Amino acid sequence: MSSSSPESFASVPDTLAGLRAELDRIDDALHDLLIARAQVVVRVGALGAKGPVALRPGREADIIQRLLARHHGALPARVLPRIWRELFAATTAMQGPYTIAVCDAPVAGHTGAHVSLAREHFGAATDLRIHSSPAQAIADVSSLAAIAAVLPMPSEEDEARTAWWTALMQHDAPRIHIVAQLPFWSPRAEGAARVQGLVVSTAAPDPSLHDHSMIGLEVPAEMSRGRIASLMEGAGLPPLSILLRRSPHDPLATALVEVDGFVADDDARLAVITAQHRAVVLGAAACPVDGETR
Repeated sequence: MSSSSPESFASVPDTLAGLRAELDRIDDALHDLLIARAQVVVRVGALGAKGPVALRPGREADIIQRLLARHHGALPARVLPRIWRELFAATTAMQGPYTIAVCDAPVAGHTGAHVSLAREHFGAATDLRIHSSPAQAIADVSSLAAIAAVLPMPSEEDEARTAWWTALMQHDAPRIHIVAQLPFWSPRAEGAARVQGLVVSTAAPDPSLHDHSMIGLEVPAEMSRGRIASLMEGAGLPPLSILLRRSPHDPLATALVEVDGFVADDDARLAVITAQHRAVVLGAAACPVDGETR
């Protein structure tokens, strides 16, 4: 008989002492499963690569999606992502160094929001290296001092030094990719960080059940947002959003285009764009989930 079957619960005395004893038994069973899960992770690590490659945001997103889809009962669905994010942090750290860089950009004059976002996603006990600029956080990833970096969500109001995504278009070695979007789940609890961010890593993005991809473009400075949208639609990549940056006296503008689905470097649709303009896949991120709608 399964320890979680209705029959086993029915046999538990309906007394405080009896129910506490049953909770202790379930806690022990959960702990045994966590120990067993860690043993499997060790075997996975022995077969796979170490370091940043152990970071698999797409697979982690799929696991949470699968658990939310099968969830039922009194336990709030929003608890599942929180529990499994801590598990992912612990087990990824078992496979190699696990430090996260954070650009703690001020929000409304206050700092700390992006640190809270990083803690929420990468674990309460994870080592964080906190910086005041995106370049410093990205440098940690490039030097492998950090497995990933949490960076502010790009904005058209960003100054040149904070428009960090433009650096990803250069394909410097090691190449850095966008691999996740934060926060990964909603609704936001009272007191939770109210900012958004993107995660970058030297690990290539891995596809999930539902992704958005980020593509960087270099286009003539006079090219309008509408013409960029038409270009993307003609390639079969209709844009969800377009961030356009122009600099005085620069003949070229840069655009950050978000599209639906997972787009890899060898995606045939990119050929339509690259025949006219430089286009670089900057990465992809699993779409955030709503833990209250499952």
